[in-house]
Amino acid sequence: MKKLALQHGLDWLIATFAAIAILAVLQTFIIGKHFIIPTIILIIAVFLGNLAWYGFKQAKWAQYLNFWCGFILTNHCFYALFWAKKYREILGSAFEPVAVVVTLLLFTLTWFYASKNQLFRCNK
Repeated sequence: MKKLALQHGLDWLIATFAAIAILAVLQTFIIGKHFIIPTIILIIAVFLGNLAWYGFKQAKWAQYLNFWCGFILTNHCFYALFWAKKYREILGSAFEPVAVVVTLLLFTLTWFYASKNQLFRCNK
């Protein structure tokens, strides 16, 4: 039950992205009949899977990388609020509420991840 705490929020998010990448590898290889593209996607899946695994194991280097991934993803969503065209076309009038909620959720998740794992605590 300890793995479901906010302390591991970004670890779960990164693990979800790794699982999606694995599914993309299978889809591209089996259904798409491509043989080169899945290897690149597999590299991404392995990288993200290792980040999640070592984040769960409390390795500080992985936690810092997961934090910065969360930080960059939060910034991506924040900037999309103002300049995204494709997302706005896809979601239509629901874009603003969805984008604001996703941005706030990512911000909260990233904030709690850093604070619960004491990533930027000053040693006095």
